Amino acid sequence: MADTVVLKADIRKDSGSKSAAKIRKKGLCPAIVYGHGEEPVSITLNLHDFTEALHHGQRLLEMDMGGKKANLLIKAIQYDHFGKNIIHADFMRVDLAEVVHVNVDIAFKGEAPGSHEGGMVDQHLDHLEIECKVSEIPDSIECSIREVNIGDSLYAGDIELPGGVKLVTDAKALVLNCHLVAEAKSTEEVEEELPTGPEVITEKAPEEGQEG
Repeated sequence: MADTVVLKADIRKDSGSKSAAKIRKKGLCPAIVYGHGEEPVSITLNLHDFTEALHHGQRLLEMDMGGKKANLLIKAIQYDHFGKNIIHADFMRVDLAEVVHVNVDIAFKGEAPGSHEGGMVDQHLDHLEIECKVSEIPDSIECSIREVNIGDSLYAGDIELPGGVKLVTDAKALVLNCHLVAEAKSTEEVEEELPTGPEVITEKAPEEGQEG
């Protein structure tokens, strides 16, 4: 786990979308802090510093809120409709010794041999939910795909976890699989494979002068 980052925040008294918009124009990020039986507190923090912490894989922060420090775990981040800029964050107060559930990214290592044999690797999960102490949250969970051949699948339960970490995600959840890529067929080949429809028998029309 990366070292805890210390950020400074100011207590925010105003609320509402208009107030939040003004805060963002100043390069700040509105956020809320809750947990440990204390009243939720609205804060603002420097957006650049917070973004830098995220880029370095931080999820546990030490926040100086008006002179009062607390260990905070990032619980949720809200982005704009482009999915680019952070517009709000939720933090939960934690004790470094307590056990929490968190989502951690899977870091895939190596190349699957099956991908060089006409196969395609489909990724179904990019993170795992785990349980561990706050102080032992891994930056990521490594998963080697160097032995994945055509027809192979990897499930959540197949991934080796660091010591002190317990899997919360269903062990049978599919993480990735490697399958053979079917060759594109020509129109003529597709038409040849189409089932022949049943012969349609129609009643013969009566000749002129004959009754039907």
